[in-house]
Amino acid sequence: MVGGGPGGLTFARVLHRHGHPVTVLERDRGPDARPPGGMLDLHEGMGQLALDKAGLLAEFEALSRPEAQAMRILDVDGTVLRDWRPGPDDRANPEIDRGQLRDLLLGPLDVQWGRGVTRVVPGTRDGARVHFEDGRQEAFDLVVGADGAWSRTRPALSPVTPHYTGITTVETSLDDVDTRHPDLARLVGDGSLAVYGVNRKLVAQRNSGGHVKVYAQFRAPLDWHAGLDLADPDAVRSSLLTLFDGWASPVLDLLRRGTAFAHRPLHVLPVAHTWTHVPGVTLLGDAAHLMPPLGAGANLAMLEGAELAESIATVQGDLDETVRAFEEGMWARAGRWAKITTAGLERLVSSDPAEALALFDQVQPS
Repeated sequence: MVGGGPGGLTFARVLHRHGHPVTVLERDRGPDARPPGGMLDLHEGMGQLALDKAGLLAEFEALSRPEAQAMRILDVDGTVLRDWRPGPDDRANPEIDRGQLRDLLLGPLDVQWGRGVTRVVPGTRDGARVHFEDGRQEAFDLVVGADGAWSRTRPALSPVTPHYTGITTVETSLDDVDTRHPDLARLVGDGSLAVYGVNRKLVAQRNSGGHVKVYAQFRAPLDWHAGLDLADPDAVRSSLLTLFDGWASPVLDLLRRGTAFAHRPLHVLPVAHTWTHVPGVTLLGDAAHLMPPLGAGANLAMLEGAELAESIATVQGDLDETVRAFEEGMWARAGRWAKITTAGLERLVSSDPAEALALFDQVQPS
C-alpha cells in the first residue's frame, strides 16, 4: 500500500483484521509530520460502512460529532438564509477530525514512515517493483496506490495528470475560538457556515477543540497570485479582503483574524478516468479519481479500500481477477460521483449565488 491517508489505512486495517500481511509505505516521517487538515463527514453507506468492515464503527461513533452536520448559510450582507440543524438521532453524515480518524485507523498497523516512493514498475520477474527516494527498491505481489492527487503510482497505469478547475482555495484557521473569538464562534455555530457571492464563497467549519477552519474559494487563473508573496500572511489577508470587499464585516472577520494562509488550487482528474488493467498494480481514492472536495472523496477512498481488502481476504480465486473486478466496480461508482461533484462545484462557485442555495435545498431540504 502506497499512501497512509484514509483510503490506504482502511485497506490495511481491513486486511489486518482478516489476518493478512500488508505493508503501508508513507512519505511523511511520522503521523504528526504535518497538519492533518479539517473535518470529514463520513456517510452511512460509504465511510461508515468501511469502518464497519474494519471493526471500528463503534469507536468512530464515540469520537464523531453528529451536531457538526449543522449548516448555516448567510447572504453576503449577513442575512441568515438557511439555518439547518440535524435531529437528535441523525447520524447520516457525522463529522470527525482527520487526525482522530487517522489515529483510529492506525491502531496496530505497522506503517513504514519516511518511505517516499518515486515510481512503480509493474511486470518484473518478482512482482511490481517500488522505487524509493533513497534509491532502494522492493518488490510486492500487489501495489495499491492510494497516494493522492499527485500519485507516484498512477504513471504505472495511466499517463493522465490532474488539471486545474479554474477555482482556487485559500485556507486559514482560528484557534480557541470560543474563548478568543466568541462572536465568530456564535456566527459559525456547531457545524459549518457558508456565504456565497458572485464567483466566490467563504466557508467556516468548526472542528473539535475550539478550532475553526476557514476556506476562501474563488474563480481565478492559476497564477492569480503573481506578485503576491504567499508566505506573507498580511499580504495574503489584504488580497483576500479586497477580493471579498463589500461583504458583511462579521463574515470578513473570519479572514481578518486568520494568522496563516495556505494556497490550495483545486485540481481534478477527468470524470471518466480509467486505464487498461495492469497485473500487480492498482489505484484507489484520489490517485484513481480526484474530484472536487464536496464530501465524496475520502468516503469513496475508504469504501474502496475496505472493499478491495475484503475481496482479497475472503474471495477464493485469482488475485489478479479480484483486482480487475474491483477496478471495474470502482470506475462505475466513481464516475457517477465525479459527475455529481463536478456539477456541484460549478453551482457552488458561480456567477449566480442563488444556484448554491438551490443546490443546498435539493441535497438538504428543510
